[in-house]
Amino acid sequence: MLILVIVLLVIACAALALFVLIQNPKGGGLATGGASSNMFGVQRTGDVLEKGTWVLLALIVVFSLAITAMSKSGSTTGTGSKIDEHINKAATPSPIGSALPTKSATPAATPKAADSTKK
Repeated sequence: MLILVIVLLVIACAALALFVLIQNPKGGGLATGGASSNMFGVQRTGDVLEKGTWVLLALIVVFSLAITAMSKSGSTTGTGSKIDEHINKAATPSPIGSALPTKSATPAATPKAADSTKK
């Protein structure tokens, strides 16, 4: 199911790119100066390409949210990668204030003192 939604997202992205490239530039935009009745030069034409752009944009948002929700709910045990295995094997740090474990109660054998007298 997740792969199907990803494929639909890719198709919607490609269609949105085509819709944007096909549209006739309306001119103006943010670069035009002077007083205009339209905010930032945007014209409300209501044609099919503009409505299609908004529909495809909404579909991309919905597909993206669906993919995120599906991937988070399906990965409770991890992905099984080497990184996950390494993290799970890593030792947990001791809490603050706990005693450090001692290695052994007997001291290590000390080496014999060398003869320091000269002959």
